[in-house]
Amino acid sequence: MTQMPKPAAAHNQLARFAGRWIGNEKLSPSPWDPTGGTAVGKCENKIVADGFALAQDYEQARHGAVNFRGFGVFSYDAAEKTNVLHWWDSMGMGTAIFKGSFEGDKLQLVCPLPQGFSRATWEFQGASQYHFRIEMSPNGQQWNTLIEGNYSRES
Repeated sequence: MTQMPKPAAAHNQLARFAGRWIGNEKLSPSPWDPTGGTAVGKCENKIVADGFALAQDYEQARHGAVNFRGFGVFSYDAAEKTNVLHWWDSMGMGTAIFKGSFEGDKLQLVCPLPQGFSRATWEFQGASQYHFRIEMSPNGQQWNTLIEGNYSRES
């Protein structure tokens, strides 16, 4: 019987995200939200495909009501030697594909978009906290923070 492949160390890094997380977010003024403000983000992350991927369900609430939802699948592409995030959300813009890598406790992924670039960064501070940031750039050089928050593990 053929031995089935096992997740590599790069796949196992994604397991750090597994579980339920909650965080307070700060939203900067943007074309989607001219005033900015605060929100609460929640995500539930689950290891899937026998450890080769991680699925994320995300929701953001403002003023006590959910106003945004997203779903992502994180994986590691061994051929390209890069982490990949396929992302869909309630803005209905289609699939966004982010790519990048871990550097120590930080995962940073970039997605080219029709209007520029989006960059997502997760920086772990121990096993039960991370700082999250989404930035936008028209040219991939100058970045403006769109959302950032500090998350804690619920379970």
